[in-house]
Amino acid sequence: MNYNNKKFIDDDELYFDFDSFKKMVINDYKLAKISRETSILGRKEVLNGRAKFGIFGDGKEIPQLAMAKVFKNGDYRSGYYRDQTFMMAIGVLTVKSFFSQLYAHSDLEAEPVSSGRMMTSHFGTRFLNKDGNWKNLIQQKNSSADISSTAAQMPRLLGLAQASKIYKKLKNLKETHKMFSHNGNEVAFGTIGNASISEGLFWETLNAASVLQIPLILSIWDDEYGISVPNKYQFSKQNISDLLYGFHRSKKEKGIEIIRVHGYNYIDLTKTYLKADKIARKEHVPVIIHVTKLTQPQGHSTSSSHERYKSKERLEWEMNNDGIKKFRDWILNFRFEINQKDYCKIANVGFLDQIDIEAKEYVKNEKEKAWEAFQKPIYKIKDEVLSILDKIQNNQTEEKWIKKYVKKYIKELHNTTKNYPTKKSVFRIARKVLYLLSEDKSDPKDCLIEWVKKKYHEEQENYSSHLYSISEKSSEKKTEIFPVYNDESNKVDGRIVLRENFDKLLELHPDLLIFGEDVGKIGDVNHGLEGLQKKYGKIRIFDTGIRESTILGQGIGLAMRGLRPIVEIQYIDYILYALQIMSDDLACLQYRTKGGQKAPVIIRTRGHRLEGIWHSGSPMGGIINYLRGILVLVPRNMVKAAGFYNTLLYGDDPALVVECLNGYRIKEKLPKNLGLFRTPIGIVERTRIGEDITMITYGSTWRIVSEAAEELSKINNIDSEIIDIQSLLPFDLQKDIVKSLQKTNRLLIIDEDVPGGASAYILQKILEEQNGYYYLDSPPVTITAQEHRPPYGSDGDYFSKPSVENIVEKVLTIMNDS
Repeated sequence: MNYNNKKFIDDDELYFDFDSFKKMVINDYKLAKISRETSILGRKEVLNGRAKFGIFGDGKEIPQLAMAKVFKNGDYRSGYYRDQTFMMAIGVLTVKSFFSQLYAHSDLEAEPVSSGRMMTSHFGTRFLNKDGNWKNLIQQKNSSADISSTAAQMPRLLGLAQASKIYKKLKNLKETHKMFSHNGNEVAFGTIGNASISEGLFWETLNAASVLQIPLILSIWDDEYGISVPNKYQFSKQNISDLLYGFHRSKKEKGIEIIRVHGYNYIDLTKTYLKADKIARKEHVPVIIHVTKLTQPQGHSTSSSHERYKSKERLEWEMNNDGIKKFRDWILNFRFEINQKDYCKIANVGFLDQIDIEAKEYVKNEKEKAWEAFQKPIYKIKDEVLSILDKIQNNQTEEKWIKKYVKKYIKELHNTTKNYPTKKSVFRIARKVLYLLSEDKSDPKDCLIEWVKKKYHEEQENYSSHLYSISEKSSEKKTEIFPVYNDESNKVDGRIVLRENFDKLLELHPDLLIFGEDVGKIGDVNHGLEGLQKKYGKIRIFDTGIRESTILGQGIGLAMRGLRPIVEIQYIDYILYALQIMSDDLACLQYRTKGGQKAPVIIRTRGHRLEGIWHSGSPMGGIINYLRGILVLVPRNMVKAAGFYNTLLYGDDPALVVECLNGYRIKEKLPKNLGLFRTPIGIVERTRIGEDITMITYGSTWRIVSEAAEELSKINNIDSEIIDIQSLLPFDLQKDIVKSLQKTNRLLIIDEDVPGGASAYILQKILEEQNGYYYLDSPPVTITAQEHRPPYGSDGDYFSKPSVENIVEKVLTIMNDS
């Protein structure tokens, strides 16, 4: 019988006859049951000790199945750790790989999201090939890598969606960037839990999305709790849709489309996502889908039990209104009338019961496969160690007390790896045995030493690689190209050097975008981009609102989609607004995906020597400790800064460039090879040659140090050597500083940060990593700012930060003492 005249989903894009509709429903029910069984067994694995922690997506299965129906190749997800059903539905997550992540399997083939680096339910897809170059992202379904920080997935969602709008308008990128977009037709899908919308990042993102009008669909999974805290303590209005109503678009004003739907209603959910997709994809209007009446059958995570904070009535309601139960009831009650006497059903009780049994068995089998694969390499190294320990125990020359302890450790190794093996337990025992054999000389001992050395290095790579780019585009691999000058090279303000260089970069790199507060119309507060918006248009150079976290988020998302953004954070003090996103998302992106994703966004800011508590900061100690994984570059002038931008745009590392605030009006020669000369990354520069003392500094302080060196030379005949660090991350890759110390034997570090800030980091690098202490004839000394922020006015600056006189006096003291 032909059912083609009946549409079961009321939308032009999904047209089903009954047989197709029935097949879709059954497949969705199967997947929902598989996902639920995965959550149930996952929790048990944590509680029985096989895994450390579990957080699962149970209760959210039905809306995620609906969302998956409209998620197309080339689309992007920026979600949170409840989306396992969605990831399974779009075909990028298997049950086996889910459990591999739960066990923290460090094999990338087994756990392709993060190689065991991220905890369970932190999802992502691989954007990069093994060599660190981009895949064709338009041919696959994409998910940016999850992070635990609540609402921190929101800022990058902006950039992922905005990229579609930019690709739609920049027609010249159609051929060169066809791996990243198909005429801007992609949608960015975000997900967030109800409690997380209390975070400022949510509201900042929502406001920006409403202004930008970009193709974004955000699903709010609302189960009415944030761990133990119900909605009534989270928001001024318990209904989130009501709370968001001010953003709702109207006929007169742009805004956001807001739709509310129950999380157990299969048909309504499917229709809702089809409607949202049409609005976002065709109109480029952001959509929020508030999914209500959701449950959390196993509570928030394995760290707690929801029976502790939910009432009996609430627990009973959740049991009766479970999404899968409701879905099952709907399937059993569904009737399609053929005529007055005959009708068709989707399935009966026995059929669904069989699906339930098969889902349970399937998940159990996949879990065991994952566990077996996880154990295999551990048992391999255990057997290798046991083989060596047997040789030690059987060694005729070995002392009896050593053999006794070795026997004990062999037994301990068998016991500790019997049920829940770890690499840690194997290495701990191998190393303990080496302690016993510290005075021993034997072949088995040498064999064990060699094994530990080799295997520890291999495992360290498993857990520590890919903090920075490993591709041939790595910025560290870009060699220096010197600025070219001639007799006609004019001296101009430093800002002009930047402006002319940015002009050339925009010409050379058609995918370059520059944006931030006051960047567009006036060309930034120091006019380093003056006139460039008029020349290149508002798509490539544009203003944003005052919202540092989402400015950075835009940059991350745009960079993930193959564009090259330079985002401006107006002053270095304002970095603090964006520091959490820089640290939790951008800095660890390549690391936490083990080279699976990158976002080569360049962050431009300025700092140092401006007067006033909130505009003169130098929080470098915090920055370099929070931002491992981002290059931190501190040029002393604008030619050096321009050279860094040139280097970075030919590389693929994220970076922070701190321009000197007092350098925009200082005269510098204008290079002839704009856009092409490069300041090297991780290479220091010796700017003054001397024999008596090595002075280390960076940024604006370099000019003060140079002035002090001149004074010391003229008045006291002290010959100072000055080294400009240039890059804090990475630091002095060629170890040139220690080469200077071999000559001068004295070290002075001058830094604008607070005592023990960046100066402590610099000391550790020089004294410990470069063994600089070996060449010192006197203790190393630091000159830093005071512990407080600089007060307003020139006198406040003078008494708060290093001055020429401070440096001269300290050098005289060092020289007199020696």
